[in-house]
Amino acid sequence: MYKIPANTLFVGKNLVFVPECHSTNSLLMDLAQKTQQPEGTVVIAHQQSKGRGQRGNSWEAEPGKNLTMSLLLKPSFLAAKDQFALTIVVSLALTDYLIEKLHLNATIKWPNDLMIESKKVGGILIENSLTGEFISQSVVGIGLNVNQQKFAMETATSLALHIGNELELATELEAILSYLESRYLQLREGKMLTLKQIYLQRLFWINEKRTFKTNEVEFDGTIKGIDESGKLAVDTAGGTSYFAMKEISFLR
Repeated sequence: MYKIPANTLFVGKNLVFVPECHSTNSLLMDLAQKTQQPEGTVVIAHQQSKGRGQRGNSWEAEPGKNLTMSLLLKPSFLAAKDQFALTIVVSLALTDYLIEKLHLNATIKWPNDLMIESKKVGGILIENSLTGEFISQSVVGIGLNVNQQKFAMETATSLALHIGNELELATELEAILSYLESRYLQLREGKMLTLKQIYLQRLFWINEKRTFKTNEVEFDGTIKGIDESGKLAVDTAGGTSYFAMKEISFLR
């Protein structure tokens, strides 16, 4: 079903397909622990029974309708304190694909949800292993709703619902892997400033006055960007506040 991409240097050159697994992230981490897997290895599943999202959430995906996969990277050049750079790279690559190939109005809901208009079409879960102060290995989990038509949550959507027809999963995977490699190589070449600028331009609700919640308290604020560690900077009546993951919810 899936083939080795012809237009990449290393991403997807080792492609592992499984009909079903609990989680592609868990499977890839297990493979990498047992045997030496090359950078760029991709594990993709027809069905995930226990797909994981951010904040410990589960990921809803109808079998055979969507892309559920994990990518192995070895960014030993990246310090642990700069690990949010990987979130930026992967988010940009996926929105590159949505904007450039599919001509969709895609944004990134901080830190790493993929949005079309105001609905979630995909998500990212990155799990890093450290050696000293540097990242030795990253397992990048990606879930993208492609052909699914119905969702339990009203806030979810799929590519097919916006385009009006179903897409060939193997063709879309090949395109996505190419975008992922391109952005990752930019990071490896030291182009972090440019990558961050584009990430900020694509942020969902950037520079809009909106309502958020922290510690069960609602407040109005305006997203202004992120700090060096990736925390979300929000201007409020009391000044600028910085939020880590799980510390802030987007309301309206």
